[in-house]
Amino acid sequence: MIKKRIIGEYQGAEKGPLLVVFGNMHGNEPAGFKAIDLMIKMIEVEPITNPEFNFKGKFLGITGNLKAANKGVRFIDKDLNRCWSSDIIEKINKNPHDKLNAEEKEIKEIIALLKHKIDEYQPDKLYVLDLHTTSSTGGIFTIVPDIKESVEIALKLNAPVILGLLNGVKGTSTEYFSGYFHNVPSVSLTFESGNHNDILSVNRAIAAMTNLMTIIGNFESQHVENRHNMLLQEFSKGLPKLSKLLYKHHITPEDKFVMNPGYENFQKIEKGEILAKDKNGIIKSPYKGRILMPLYQKLGEDGFFIIKEISGLHDCCK
Repeated sequence: MIKKRIIGEYQGAEKGPLLVVFGNMHGNEPAGFKAIDLMIKMIEVEPITNPEFNFKGKFLGITGNLKAANKGVRFIDKDLNRCWSSDIIEKINKNPHDKLNAEEKEIKEIIALLKHKIDEYQPDKLYVLDLHTTSSTGGIFTIVPDIKESVEIALKLNAPVILGLLNGVKGTSTEYFSGYFHNVPSVSLTFESGNHNDILSVNRAIAAMTNLMTIIGNFESQHVENRHNMLLQEFSKGLPKLSKLLYKHHITPEDKFVMNPGYENFQKIEKGEILAKDKNGIIKSPYKGRILMPLYQKLGEDGFFIIKEISGLHDCCK
């Protein structure tokens, strides 16, 4: 059982960026928590076995939805990763603790914790990585805002990158922490490491964290094994490197949405293909493309996404 917000933290002897990694933003996705816990242990013992290893900066791993994680459910009152919006943050700031729902209380505690850690460490740059898994199987991927620096970092992780998704999904932590947080310039991204129940989802989340830390300068890439790169490259083989959102199918509990079985992340689909059904009948794909995050769990606001491969950044990024 997860008992506390901070999963672990590690601070190097030299000043550097602050990396905050979320696990269990959804309480039914334990892979991120497990990966962070193992990552902390690995960083702690690395200097013993590798004298050249030099960590710069600070790593902080925290649980997103603590109450939901302890119950093993996606959320208590509302999806936490749809609550990082300006109106909800304003409500949290204006109302007493007892007037907030479960997820609003989680956000209030997280923001207070992060502000304290920033004041304590005084970083020049903040990076935020939100670790997730999906109810479907198939490829791994990174979600970023359409900001040039974020996309360039994401592409170096050696996993497919999805643009435009945050335009269709509002209130995510990645959107909230992009730009500035507590007067510190920040870069934020989400990494989906595989299926909820796939044990390798933990390994892939560790690989993503390792790659990110080498990219942002927490340690040198030559001081860690290259198997992390190989793991992500192998699982991403044959998948588009860069894609953009075409369509999001929003659902409510009243829709009685049921996804047709057998769909996987990045599976090619045709326009007019029957993908699911709800109380009104069959649901056909409005586009030709690839399907992403088909919903195979009871809770969720998105039935599926459709993406298309793009060749470059062009004018999409700030």
